[in-house]
Amino acid sequence: MENYQIDKYVQDGQDPKVVEKIHGKILDMLTPGESINYIALQKKPAVTLLPDSITVSNKRIFLCEFTKLGLATNFEIFSWQDIKDIAFKEEIFGSKVTVIPFTGENLTVDYIPKTQARKLYQLIKAALDNLQNQKTESKENKIVIENKPVYSPPAAPEPVREEPKVEAPKPVEPEVQKEEARPFSSFSHSPASTAPSFSSNNPVQEDKLSEEEDEMTAKLKKLKSLYDKQLITQAEYETKKAEILSKL
Repeated sequence: MENYQIDKYVQDGQDPKVVEKIHGKILDMLTPGESINYIALQKKPAVTLLPDSITVSNKRIFLCEFTKLGLATNFEIFSWQDIKDIAFKEEIFGSKVTVIPFTGENLTVDYIPKTQARKLYQLIKAALDNLQNQKTESKENKIVIENKPVYSPPAAPEPVREEPKVEAPKPVEPEVQKEEARPFSSFSHSPASTAPSFSSNNPVQEDKLSEEEDEMTAKLKKLKSLYDKQLITQAEYETKKAEILSKL
């Protein structure tokens, strides 16, 4: 690999040989559209042949640890969506850089030179802020789209239905019972239980007859009373009765 390919990663005192080795490993893990932005190397007070490192791409962060004298490599890889925050603490010999994920334990790499630690902090913070802004804009756009009224063509006016005309009921005239025509008669009819009465042209004669009938009735009653009291015989009763009736 030519040196110009790693020149931008060794401007803060990084060991070119170690950067070259880490750079080659990270290149094999990049996804389409992903590129390496910065590589920070651990620098302990004692000589360290293969130090731990933190590599930042435009999509992810790689924490690399060499083990078994460089024969094995452990990687902890997080996308920006998985990282909650980044923190670093400056000490006498370098700084401690801590990656804080949303889930799992925090990961810390110590003895990072202070200059490299500050650069890491700036890059990671900028990436996290940019991601947060994208989420906010996406959320706001979603709200605007959801609140935007959906155009709908005006509904066709409903046909006006004419209500059927209800005629007011005509007033019912009371039924007048017509008196049936009766056949002409010179007599006025009386109830069946009452005997017909005849009019007389001579009222004086009518009164005289009425008095005679009353007197005769009285005589018959008196005669019957005498017979009932056995004051006269039956023969006398019958003879006297016939005499009174003969005067009719």
